[in-house]
Amino acid sequence: MKQRIVTAVIAAAVFLPIVMYGGLPFIFLTYLMASVGLYELLKMRNISLFTLPGLLSIVLLWIFLLPKDYQKFLNDFDYTKVELAFIVVLLFLTYTVATKNKFTFEDVGFSVLGTIYVGLGFYYFMETRDAGRVYIFYSLFMIWATDSGAYFIGKAFGKRKLWPEISPNKTIEGSIGGVVCAVIVAALFSVFTDIDASLLQLFVITIVLSIFGQIGDLVESALKRHFNVKDSGRILPGHGGILDRFDSLLFVWPLISFLHLIS
Repeated sequence: MKQRIVTAVIAAAVFLPIVMYGGLPFIFLTYLMASVGLYELLKMRNISLFTLPGLLSIVLLWIFLLPKDYQKFLNDFDYTKVELAFIVVLLFLTYTVATKNKFTFEDVGFSVLGTIYVGLGFYYFMETRDAGRVYIFYSLFMIWATDSGAYFIGKAFGKRKLWPEISPNKTIEGSIGGVVCAVIVAALFSVFTDIDASLLQLFVITIVLSIFGQIGDLVESALKRHFNVKDSGRILPGHGGILDRFDSLLFVWPLISFLHLIS
């Protein structure tokens, strides 16, 4: 527990000031976290980042991450992000032939889908920050409340397992408790911040985000169980890897945009 607290304090001391400041330092931080997250994901399938498939994955990731304000240089070459991404996919498929199917179509699918999962999740991290710092803090506190509420309420009142094949300790009661705690956080944000949503709208969106945040957690648990790993990485002592810490938020940040909480 002491190690978890020390890591959390140090990480917050680095992470929060950069998020508050924004700009290029924030973009660099996002690229760094996303790249580490992709490294963790590929490692589960024994794909090294320092191979051709790994390098293609990182190129595809950086294409997905490219912020709107920096996309105009693509127009000079008359390309879109989708077109560049498809070129990378074609190179992936070409590599399956070059290796005589040692790198298989399934490997391509894992690499591309994993890169979309990580890349678009962190891309919408930047989009959420661009909409205003309040939305970043709303997403963080809402997920922290969901996780904490699910843990403590589940421990106190949990009887029915939520999804024992994937995460044996999670309970239905804890899951509901996590949503309730998230709604309480939403009420506080509605009253004390300038978040641009009515109380009812924010409640509905928060319920959806809290549920999908828990699904994001379960997705990461399912991945780790499938590949028989305890943590996605060890970059955060006591917490695991980047994917272990951001699994819920990789679902939440895109949905904040898709549900039109931000424009």
